Amino acid sequence: MRSVPGPGPGGSSGAEASTIHRVRRVLAIKPFRRLWGVTYLCSVADWLNLLALTGLATKLLDDYTAQNFAFVAVVLTALLPGLLFAPVGGLLADRFDRRKVMVLCDLGRCGFLLSIAFVGAPWWLFVGNFLVGCCSMMWIPSKDAAVPNLLRRPDQVETANQLGMVMTYGLAVITAAGANAVLTGINTTFHLFPGGSADLNIAKMVVVINGLLYLTSAILIATRIPELSLRNVHETPDPTVKKADEEKLGLRAMLRDGIRFVRSTPLVRGLLIGAFGAFAAGGAVIGSAKPYSSSLLGGDASFNMLVLSVFLGLATGMAVAPKLARRLAHDRLFGISIVTAGFALAVVALSPHLAVSLVAVVVVGIAAGAAFLTGVTIIGSRVEDAIRGRINAIYQSMLKIVVFGATITAPLLIGLVQPRRIEVWGNALTIDGTRPVLLGGAVLAVLAGIFAYRQMDDRRAEPILSDLRNALRRNPRRVNGYLIAVEGTTATDTARQAAGLADWLGTGTRPVVLAADPALDDQRLEKLLTSASLTGARAQALAAAAVRADIVERHVRPALDAGSVVVMERFVDSPLAHLSAVAGLDSDELEGLADWATGRLRPDLTVLLDAAPGGEPRDRSETMNDQWRVQHLLTEMAAADPDRYVVVEADGTDDEVAERVREAVRAVFVGRLAALAPVGDAAAPAGAPEPPAEPVEAPAEAK
Repeated sequence: MRSVPGPGPGGSSGAEASTIHRVRRVLAIKPFRRLWGVTYLCSVADWLNLLALTGLATKLLDDYTAQNFAFVAVVLTALLPGLLFAPVGGLLADRFDRRKVMVLCDLGRCGFLLSIAFVGAPWWLFVGNFLVGCCSMMWIPSKDAAVPNLLRRPDQVETANQLGMVMTYGLAVITAAGANAVLTGINTTFHLFPGGSADLNIAKMVVVINGLLYLTSAILIATRIPELSLRNVHETPDPTVKKADEEKLGLRAMLRDGIRFVRSTPLVRGLLIGAFGAFAAGGAVIGSAKPYSSSLLGGDASFNMLVLSVFLGLATGMAVAPKLARRLAHDRLFGISIVTAGFALAVVALSPHLAVSLVAVVVVGIAAGAAFLTGVTIIGSRVEDAIRGRINAIYQSMLKIVVFGATITAPLLIGLVQPRRIEVWGNALTIDGTRPVLLGGAVLAVLAGIFAYRQMDDRRAEPILSDLRNALRRNPRRVNGYLIAVEGTTATDTARQAAGLADWLGTGTRPVVLAADPALDDQRLEKLLTSASLTGARAQALAAAAVRADIVERHVRPALDAGSVVVMERFVDSPLAHLSAVAGLDSDELEGLADWATGRLRPDLTVLLDAAPGGEPRDRSETMNDQWRVQHLLTEMAAADPDRYVVVEADGTDDEVAERVREAVRAVFVGRLAALAPVGDAAAPAGAPEPPAEPVEAPAEAK
């Protein structure tokens, strides 16, 4: 593989697989599947803890006013540890065995919940809930930091996070709500606790059961998932913090090092600032949702519909984010999602009607869900394992702190504006403090998203609007490199012309790579066929596909991902035509095999060298007849897809053919991709490309 150096944009790409296939591949990993089950168990316990302690608090408090504040107090004491001890969980996850940290935290949560039920005092309920929250703040970073080490490949992190979100905010919520309803109503059916203290005893029983769920989690983690102790399974490119350095640091030094890492790393800095703006806007939406629904004169029904729309959007955003990420780099998708959420939130703030608000709120939820999942994926796949726990802790704690703070602040700001009723298009509309608050949250989200995008984006050579349009297309084009294939019947001619084309393109603005050595590839294939004693046509086709898959994986795709122009001779079409014409194999089956071997990678441009063997078919040797049939199939391929092929007459000297190839490629580049044209041709106006070589009529027999 020969490379002509030069500047080029970065990027990421990958073959798009179905969601079900990706989920199955991740769930086939036994340690992750077990951790996923434990996550479900603990998520149910977390949500049930909120409901159970709220119910118990109302039973322990006699004052009516105090009972009304029970829910807020339970939520506050659960979130307060995130405000006070946010970095501690990350420090523990980075310094100690993560499996042991998770086991100790689960045992702590179990013990504190049991003590709440047995002590039965209101003050200890809130103190115990605060301590349970502290254990959760230490458990979550260890779990999130350990997930990438359980997977087979780094690109599975996104699917794993997607499964975790579905479990935490979907199935676990439904299970917890249903379990709480069944447990609190069980006394009505079975009369387990007769007397006036029945409700209190039932509430305590729910808390005890919740504590036992955490105990079960501790046992499963300790006995069934030893892989949680693994470290540095997947090396990240250009690691900033080395494990050897971390082992020499104390907790305070590790905290300082984590802060320094955030300040000195644009990717993480942009991620956290963008998340801050997004979470603040989300808190503003939550805090103003109820009065906003009233301003639309829709009552409780409109409030319920808005809440449903938000969660529907969040679920949709988390579902579509992995598909978008296969077309748009994560570092771009994160900022774009936050900006999109900000603009949609501005529409919500200015909306005159409930129908408009519902659509805009769904868009806000989709963008927010995509941004949150993308942020977690970036941390799991792009941050070094030695510091991943601290970054996860900051990200998760920021979610809770900022959302909770904005939720409390929003009603106070709303109260500063006196409501006014106006008419818009004949509809009554109440203008109150919710509109400025939502509009302020929209502005904050847009500014934070733009800042995050500018900090995180490393593909500035590709215009963002072009990149975004391509991501939304049904059949996206490749936005990274550019693949040119040189096809023909004679290996010597295609090799010589491919090398000459690569040399000529090397004077352009993009790095140019001549992929693979044909002679070496032929030797590898011959060695493979000989050593394995493969004589059948199908077996030989499979061996040829294996060699081609190795070339694509090792040489072609990395070069395209780096933004290079890749020139390769006999990429797919010539081998397909040869096997179909000479070996007599089915062309559709061969094309399916080629799709599998190359991951459906196809050239952006194919240069077909049209050099038909001379003489009449009846006078030719068997070899020449084979070449004729191959050329006939190649000509049919070019005729079926004229936008991707240029046919060049290959009769004449090597220099004459090379000049025709350059003329044909120059016409394509100047006409459609002027930025790729060699320096000597870059000045040609895009609107007036040089004409391509005269089209060559295929021989009569080839038609």
